Amino acid sequence: MYGDIKLFSGTACPALAGAIAQYLGLPLGGRDIIKFPNENIFVRLHSSVRGKDVYVIQGTSAPVSDNLLELLITIQTLKLDSAARITAVIPYLAYARSDKKDQPRVPITARLVADMLEVAGADRYICMDLHAGQIQGFFSIPGDVLTAFHLLSEYFVQKRAALVDPVIVTADLGFAKKGRNFAARLGASMAFIEKRRTGNDANAQAMTIIGEVDGRDVIIVDDEVDTGGSVTQAVEIVKNHGARDIYLSFVHPIFSPPAVERLGSLPIREIVTTDTVAVPPAKQLPNLTVLSVAPLLGEVIRRAHEGRSVGERFNE
Repeated sequence: MYGDIKLFSGTACPALAGAIAQYLGLPLGGRDIIKFPNENIFVRLHSSVRGKDVYVIQGTSAPVSDNLLELLITIQTLKLDSAARITAVIPYLAYARSDKKDQPRVPITARLVADMLEVAGADRYICMDLHAGQIQGFFSIPGDVLTAFHLLSEYFVQKRAALVDPVIVTADLGFAKKGRNFAARLGASMAFIEKRRTGNDANAQAMTIIGEVDGRDVIIVDDEVDTGGSVTQAVEIVKNHGARDIYLSFVHPIFSPPAVERLGSLPIREIVTTDTVAVPPAKQLPNLTVLSVAPLLGEVIRRAHEGRSVGERFNE
């Protein structure tokens, strides 16, 4: 139905894109991405993609506006060059937390981003661990929303014998369902941090813990760590309630300042995350373990190209 696979990478996550290309045994397509002095972005392909099945790998982490616009311009460039099908592979989707009108006179920016991707010319999308499931409904084009749950949980399954009566703790009640799945996979119990957000900034007030952590190893799970404020409060609470060793597991390492300083000062035995967002050397911590989602994304790209089930890959 479509021509050969062509892979292109933006500038947000070149290492991840390279690992995906290596998994598939394909080269990354040549392109020029230039940012002019007036901050306009220019994209030029080195060869034709006419009739090809094209996958654009580009995250939308900081600088968010540049990376998002770079993705949109690249998609339009491919569309104008007559690509048969264009799939936006977005390891981390920005604005995913702006998914509803939870107060008067505010936008639903996640819907706007979905609309922009479609207008630019994307035929499909692939994302990792969206903040909320309803964001899938913002797209009118088909797509695959993947999760790093299997990757992260399997890592801790392999460490299970060394853990002392482990308990999974979710940093907030909104992550409770995914945390429950994590606990079931590990054969561990659950606890919850109850918190309340008091404003429109990044600050939230953690309140208390629901569940038992005294004398037990704790694995705090969440979808992302931005400034590290919620995680700091969660670690302090479980430590004050007698937690033994503390582990932190999350998908997206956003690490906006002062996250690295906060995490580095906390009594955390190990921080386990993925490479959906590139972690530069300056933000690497000695107890940080980064698992790659490249094999997962590569396999889904292969199955999408061949018209095979993606759910089958996870026995779904």
